[in-house]
Amino acid sequence: MITISVCMIVKDEEKVLKRCLDSLKDIADEFIIVDTGSKDKTKEIAKKYTDKIYDFKWIDDFAAARNYSFSKATKDYIYVADADEIIDEENKNKFLALKQVLLPEIEIVQMFYTNQLEYGTTYNYDREYRPKLYKRLRTFHWADQIHETVELDPVIYDSDIEIIHKPAEHHAGRDFRTFLNLIEKGEILSKKMVNMYSKELFIAGTEEDFLNAKEFFLGILEDDERT
Repeated sequence: MITISVCMIVKDEEKVLKRCLDSLKDIADEFIIVDTGSKDKTKEIAKKYTDKIYDFKWIDDFAAARNYSFSKATKDYIYVADADEIIDEENKNKFLALKQVLLPEIEIVQMFYTNQLEYGTTYNYDREYRPKLYKRLRTFHWADQIHETVELDPVIYDSDIEIIHKPAEHHAGRDFRTFLNLIEKGEILSKKMVNMYSKELFIAGTEEDFLNAKEFFLGILEDDERT
């Protein structure tokens, strides 16, 4: 049977954290909680489930915080959870069964992420596959008898487990402010990030935000013309 580190990044999640951790406590072999600056009782709640609680200074970078949480994990696989997610009893039993039989060559397990549209997210689907469980240490293999190459494509398993997204409030404003901070700092946004910024602008932007965004998008068009 595999072991699982549940890795989370949190900030001011006292309204939903207990609900999430309760739904995962039978699945997790350890909880890794990375706090990015909570001012409420988030850390007090987390201490009831784990002593592996770490502080990470927020730098407008979710990826950096996720990477830090992964660096603290010690188990075979890492499950990525957000505090506003829950797993109901039916899907918890599916997850426990998966722990018993997951083949070691599988490096990523996808699960259905549900209840998206109810909370005005930027996503188009109410139920979609997302990678949620990752093998912590990846083994590289050479393939092909001649002109050999290292296999880089991960072995992915699409499970039937459903994760329920159930926030206590909308996050659009928070996410939009993160984009504004990145742009103000002069950070270069990938094409994916530009697309997400556009969606957040329509969800959470004010008329002034639309006017300010004009210069940003004109700059992107000019860069595209030069290349």
